[in-house]
Amino acid sequence: MVLEKIAHMLELCNTKSPYFPPTELYNEGWLLRLILQWFASNRIEKSPLYFMESAKWFSEALLPSSFLPRSRKDPLGESWTHADGVIGPFSIGNKGKGDLSLNRDARQFIVLEAKMYSKLSPGVTHASYYDQAARNVGCMAEALCRANRDPNKLFYLAFHVLAPKSQIDMGVFEKNMTYDSIQSKVQRRVEEYGGEKDSWYRDWFKPTLDKIHIACISWEKIIDDIDENDVTAGMEIKQFYQLCQHYNSKRQ
Repeated sequence: MVLEKIAHMLELCNTKSPYFPPTELYNEGWLLRLILQWFASNRIEKSPLYFMESAKWFSEALLPSSFLPRSRKDPLGESWTHADGVIGPFSIGNKGKGDLSLNRDARQFIVLEAKMYSKLSPGVTHASYYDQAARNVGCMAEALCRANRDPNKLFYLAFHVLAPKSQIDMGVFEKNMTYDSIQSKVQRRVEEYGGEKDSWYRDWFKPTLDKIHIACISWEKIIDDIDENDVTAGMEIKQFYQLCQHYNSKRQ
């Protein structure tokens, strides 16, 4: 009964009498969930969102950081990082409600950042230069470290930003999504610890960066891939995407 009431309220989002802002539904987070659910049931090998056997997905997972606070007033510490989407074999909630632990035999680990018309966030409280791309890749290295899983043993390791083609073509993410940018920012973060993180950087971050695939992928490309294999789902998700663009464009 309660779920039916919630469904009714959601159905009114795209009307003249919504109960809350339509962006609560029509946003990149829900668009990503619809897409991940489709790819989880339709394994398209050539897609960057291909699900290997035993892989699953989760939205808003918490990724561990090598730079978690060492004490309550640690001047360098940062919190766990929220990942808009994760694909791979993992468990959730071993230490908290949303924390991710990668399986020790993982062969796939993909982290996705979903954007509509916003940029990558610039940094964390104690490191304003440590942007969202560097932070995600650094956290992926820490997740592999905690699982004691050599990055070179993974078949596919990737960090992707999903965004409108127009934003990608304008170069909104280009500066932060280069290997050199990510390496320099993580290295600067490590150097602030005066040698304490050097072995982590050498043994885990560098092998992760050497192996990982980093790219921006347009929503349009992903939806076209769906449409080629499932016309009905492609049309439905395309319509949802258009509403996301419509309601979020007003916030640019």
